[in-house]
Amino acid sequence: MASGDRRGYAWALSAGVNAALAAVSAKLVSFQFLRYGLVLLFNVTMWGCYVNSLKVLSSLQATVTNFAANFLTSGLAGFFLFEEPLSSKWFLGALFIILGVFVLSKSSSPRKLSPD
Repeated sequence: MASGDRRGYAWALSAGVNAALAAVSAKLVSFQFLRYGLVLLFNVTMWGCYVNSLKVLSSLQATVTNFAANFLTSGLAGFFLFEEPLSSKWFLGALFIILGVFVLSKSSSPRKLSPD
């Protein structure tokens, strides 16, 4: 995997984590002004990271990686922070999502050229 691809995946993963953090902060923070501020901050950061990932990866790779990171982070946050149960089906689904992202990352789809 090229250095640019790694950067693109790092941006996409960061976008997904920031999207999950927006949802978590909406549930955890009780002071309304701070809650809205954090949700806005995490969403703006998520979009910036996502746009940066699109500069390097195909839209499919960036979107699927972003979704996977958001799904996994949200599920694990629900488990650890809110004591929500995660079934074996959830873990099986998470495994398939991770495998799908791996297959997409190794696909021969045309990639955007980096301006570096």
